[in-house]
Amino acid sequence: QVQLVESGGGLVQPGGSLRLSCVASGSIRRVDAMRWYRQAPGKQRELVASSSSGGITNHADSVKGRFTISRDNAKNTVYLQMNSLKPEDTAVYYCNAYIVSYGSLWARDYWGQGTQVTVSS
Repeated sequence: QVQLVESGGGLVQPGGSLRLSCVASGSIRRVDAMRWYRQAPGKQRELVASSSSGGITNHADSVKGRFTISRDNAKNTVYLQMNSLKPEDTAVYYCNAYIVSYGSLWARDYWGQGTQVTVSS
């Protein structure tokens, strides 16, 4: 069994910062790509940022210069540092990881339960 657990969401004023964390645990042989998605009410889920196992990162244009994805491979953890937050960043943020578990030959996608981020004055 593999689990992803996010933490760090909450209510913040515009211009503020939050740091999200996501820990992968369980029967993990290898973690490949790790990503953050978000979904605002009435909108489709969108990719926010991604990190390969080698540390290559990509960020959506809407968050470039404000958000930074990073990871600690030894801890199977991915982070999302969010600065200069705007009301339009309000959404449920989901962690996603492509993981090979013990007993499996193939990697598959795993998702966390989501953490709410609300940016409001």
